[in-house]
Amino acid sequence: MEDKENLKPKNLKLTFKKLIKDLRPYYIHIIIITIFSILSTLFTIVGPKVLGNATTELYNGIINKIQGVGGINFKALHKILLTVLFLYGVSAIFNYLQGIIMANISQKYTRDLRNKISKKITKLPLKYFDKKSNGDVLSLITNDVDTINQNLNETATAMITCVVMVVGILIMMLTINFTMTIVTLVVLPITILISGILMKLGEEHFRNGQEMLAVVNSNVEEMLTGQNVIKAFNAQDKFIKKFDNENEKLTEAAWKSRFIGGLMHPIMTMVGNLSYVLVAILGGINVVKGKITVGNIQSFITYAKNFTNPIGELAGVMTDLQRMMAATERVYEFLGEKEEERVHNKVTLDNVKGNVQFEHVKFGYDKDKTIIHDFSAKIKSGKKIAIVGPTGAGKTTLVKLLMRFYDVDEGNILIDGVNIKNIDRNELRKQFGMVLQDTWLFSGTIMENLRYGKLDASDDEVIEAAKMAYAHHFIQTLPDGYNMMLNEETTNISGGQKQLLTIARAILADPKILILDEATSSVDTRTEELIQKAMDKLMKGRTSFIIAHRLSTIQNADMILVLKDGDVVELGTHQELLDKNGFYASLYYSQFEIV
Repeated sequence: MEDKENLKPKNLKLTFKKLIKDLRPYYIHIIIITIFSILSTLFTIVGPKVLGNATTELYNGIINKIQGVGGINFKALHKILLTVLFLYGVSAIFNYLQGIIMANISQKYTRDLRNKISKKITKLPLKYFDKKSNGDVLSLITNDVDTINQNLNETATAMITCVVMVVGILIMMLTINFTMTIVTLVVLPITILISGILMKLGEEHFRNGQEMLAVVNSNVEEMLTGQNVIKAFNAQDKFIKKFDNENEKLTEAAWKSRFIGGLMHPIMTMVGNLSYVLVAILGGINVVKGKITVGNIQSFITYAKNFTNPIGELAGVMTDLQRMMAATERVYEFLGEKEEERVHNKVTLDNVKGNVQFEHVKFGYDKDKTIIHDFSAKIKSGKKIAIVGPTGAGKTTLVKLLMRFYDVDEGNILIDGVNIKNIDRNELRKQFGMVLQDTWLFSGTIMENLRYGKLDASDDEVIEAAKMAYAHHFIQTLPDGYNMMLNEETTNISGGQKQLLTIARAILADPKILILDEATSSVDTRTEELIQKAMDKLMKGRTSFIIAHRLSTIQNADMILVLKDGDVVELGTHQELLDKNGFYASLYYSQFEIV
């Protein structure tokens, strides 16, 4: 029951207010659209009344000819038909103009929405993405925004047209015959009641459909990015079964929403047909009594038909509006997510030396599950600090805290005596260079990827950094050299080459503090030597934090921090820790035992 409630729109009234506020820049255009829509509808409404006059003229002419007192007045008939043609022509022009303007508004509004989502992604803390899948966020910027675009374009003008049509037709019917108008109006409460029931039934299915679409997108994205792993473990059947299950749920939700939406029009048509029968009977009686003309009967039946149609269309529009509001609510919920906290009284870092201090740091990704309990360490600038420990000890978490991907729950982290909470995140991260197992290369040329380290770097500076990282030689052997395009997954170069590029990028950035995650275990011996040389050159004169997996590679570290269950259990140089014959020594010797 709880899950079912979560699928319903949470606050449509608030979402609608936000939507109206966001459309404020287009108010003038919306007013013009409203005027054009009203004029288009009014010209359409007058048409049947004038066309009825043509029927009356033709009917009277035939009767007169039969009685031998005259014939059909073709001149008057011709004039009436030209008037009808003019009315419908002007109506079509206004309808076309308001359609173009509304399409322009919906495209610009959804363009702005996509820009807001894109900017929002860069401002959200990493903990948000720990809870949300990439496919869910992707669904926002594609499916939900497209739903808003399509339905905003269609529903806005349709609502105006339907309302004006109903009011205008009602007035025209009253001018023809009051009694027949009352009979026609009897169906209105029935129509409204049915529309309300169907809308209520459809609420949760529209929300459910949008949610399941995001789940399916997430599953597809996972399948595309994890093809190697899926095939390696023969997990194709498992993923296909999972996808089929989620796709079935999406199909069911979409079918139910479409089914309920599709009921609107046929039910409205059926109810409307009941009124036509009554109107035809009353009309025939009134013609016999001479109270109205034959042309008026034709006009009234046309109006009666058109009176129920816009009500049915309005019910359908409300269904589309509901679908749009469900998508809009999801987008606004995303845009309303809490962003990374800004530093108000920020301190500017000048001439950073690279002294780092941890003071009784406590942290957990979940408040009820602490990972780092009480971590303290003091690192002098230019020193090489290795962080070792078993999986889950908190090594990577420590680095994330240092770069303020997450903020500590308790304690402080200082750089050159300045608390990093008082430093703007962008300013703080400029002081860091990172070379991790995840190489963080993007689709684009090698030159563009290297220049991420320093956006205004010249080609000569980029090439010099590549030479220092021992990457220049292999780059020259590639097709197009520095202008070679890396594909989306960067699979057209080897793992070792990727690593050399990230080192070159870090050299170009010239940071004061380095974060290194050993990534040489999957490369050949020659490439490993090149990477190690490049890393040694990169670390020279800089404060370096090395997340160590193979302890044999950090024997020359100035200090080794040994973590276990989030606490520093040992601290010292490689030899000092071996002499203690404690936890570090057991880790070190166990690696050789495995070998």
